[in-house]
Amino acid sequence: MDNQTKYMTVADYFLRPGYIYMPDKPTAISTVVGSGVAVCVYDKKKKIGGMNLYKLPANPKDQEAYPIYGNIATKALVIMLLKQGSKRRHLRSQIFGGAYNPEVSDRDVGKENIAMARQILRRMGISIVSEDVGGAVGRKIVFNTLTNDVAVLKTEGVRKSDWFPYHSDR
Repeated sequence: MDNQTKYMTVADYFLRPGYIYMPDKPTAISTVVGSGVAVCVYDKKKKIGGMNLYKLPANPKDQEAYPIYGNIATKALVIMLLKQGSKRRHLRSQIFGGAYNPEVSDRDVGKENIAMARQILRRMGISIVSEDVGGAVGRKIVFNTLTNDVAVLKTEGVRKSDWFPYHSDR
């Protein structure tokens, strides 16, 4: 990577649950996950990437396809990169989230969300190069779409200021 690319200004974007973001310029995409899962996919040749954030593993058969479901959001993110001219062999993915808190729910939806991300990415032939998944704590994720760098901050509780627009206590 040349020095000019290395120090390019990166825009900021906050990704909410049920959305996919594939920016047209270098961006630091941030999000907060608990039992939900964020998948980052990056093209190492084109130096572009995107992120999704979903809450549930798969859409019920009688429901429409929304990116709140992992099977929909993960396929759609990969397809978005392929439509930008990416080749599958150049794509790398990272998976984050999938925490489980038995005080909130008897169902471990986080584990199901993690399994769905792995299943879809492997089925689509996308290499998984990194994971920070499971456990009992939430995570704040910041993904740089230019460099494929990811920062993960783990937290016992999510503060209001962890959500965009940010407030003074962050």
